[in-house]
Amino acid sequence: MTTPEYNEWWVRRINDNIPEPSHENSQSIEEHLRVIPSELEIIKQDFEMRNVELEKKIEQMEEENMNLKLDADVQKLEVERLIKGKTKAEEDLDSLKTDYKKLRLSMRTAELGKTSEQWREEIREEKNKANRWARKFQEKSKFCKGIESKLEEN
Repeated sequence: MTTPEYNEWWVRRINDNIPEPSHENSQSIEEHLRVIPSELEIIKQDFEMRNVELEKKIEQMEEENMNLKLDADVQKLEVERLIKGKTKAEEDLDSLKTDYKKLRLSMRTAELGKTSEQWREEIREEKNKANRWARKFQEKSKFCKGIESKLEEN
């Protein structure tokens, strides 16, 4: 198996295997002597370009990392603030519960802690008592007037 370059060389060779110059691709001496970069130099250039790209990505990632750390710090501060607020709210709630219990106790002691239905019932009872006392007063008044009129007759 031969390569196309080899076959071309084989066809053009002359005595002592010196190829005959081709005039198709005639190049000036400067072009012919121009240094063609070796494969190693090409790889080196690719490596350097890739290295520059990776350095840019590293810078971007470091910047992003810094921003994320700042965001995390801000969120930690926010969480601390919320925890303090929650603690304060819980303390206030406990204080209100204590005050409410004290108030309920004092209302029961002063008999103010009744429901509206209990108040209605108590008012009804007091009205009934007042009506009984009014009837008794009227009865006694009549009795007294009856006795007074009998005494005047006598």
